[in-house]
Amino acid sequence: MLGGTAASAAPVDQDSTKLNTVDLNALTAQARAALESAPAVTVAAEAGFAIESAAVAVTPAPEPVVVERVVETRATQTPSRSNERTSTASSSSASSSASTAATTESTSVAVPASASGSAIVSIASRYVGVPYVYGGTSPDGFDCSGFTQYVFAQVGISLPRQSGAQGSMGTKVSRADAQPGDLIWTPGHISIYAGDGMQIDAPRPGKTIQFRQIWQSNPTFLRVA
Repeated sequence: MLGGTAASAAPVDQDSTKLNTVDLNALTAQARAALESAPAVTVAAEAGFAIESAAVAVTPAPEPVVVERVVETRATQTPSRSNERTSTASSSSASSSASTAATTESTSVAVPASASGSAIVSIASRYVGVPYVYGGTSPDGFDCSGFTQYVFAQVGISLPRQSGAQGSMGTKVSRADAQPGDLIWTPGHISIYAGDGMQIDAPRPGKTIQFRQIWQSNPTFLRVA
């Protein structure tokens, strides 16, 4: 540690031209002795120095591997009762629409050759496939007398509503003299003669308007004009 006090220290000279000189008088005897005994080092003005450097190879860090997590979502859910009812109602509606479409398409049914020229049979054939409906009087559904009444009305002939009353209309003719468009009556049922042993009628619940063989054993043939 240097001797002396802070009061005996020499003031700092701020002149930059004197930075390379030392005021030896301000040093203690011990410091002057150390300074005088230090070896002097001189360096030539043209001296230089070199810094050895080694080639450095830079290896880029590997890119991080991204691991995707796939979360499987179960799409299957237990259908609720309300959904099942809605699905059932939709299916019923679709079936009803398909049935209506089928009824409309039934108008293209060909009239049997035996009934050629009969306007009544031709009109009746448009409704082949329409379901039997008890009390029905329209293309939405017919019963036997509702069907004959509807068909005859389209050629300007008015028939009573009930089959029994229709059985008393017109003129009775023999089977041999019957012509397509005549009525065929038996107790509780009435149909339209289509010629050649055929008739067109609304048979019974669960059936539809159709051409079929005369099945009645002793029917009455009626000509209504």
